Amino acid sequence: MIINKEEEYEVEEVRKYKKRGRGIQYLMHWKGYRDIHDQWIAEIWLPYAKEAIEDYWTRYLSQNL
Repeated sequence: MIINKEEEYEVEEVRKYKKRGRGIQYLMHWKGYRDIHDQWIAEIWLPYAKEAIEDYWTRYLSQNL
């Protein structure tokens, strides 16, 4: 997918989260890629992944109640 004239990867899902310093990082799984390509990315660098992050927290909270 092209956003602002740059290639962007499409998020299939967020798999995990971890606190890192003052922020949060998410383990991102990219659509069309294998698990080996999953990446930990700081939330600040994920402006187009808000829906995937919200979906993650919905799943996380429903599994951990």
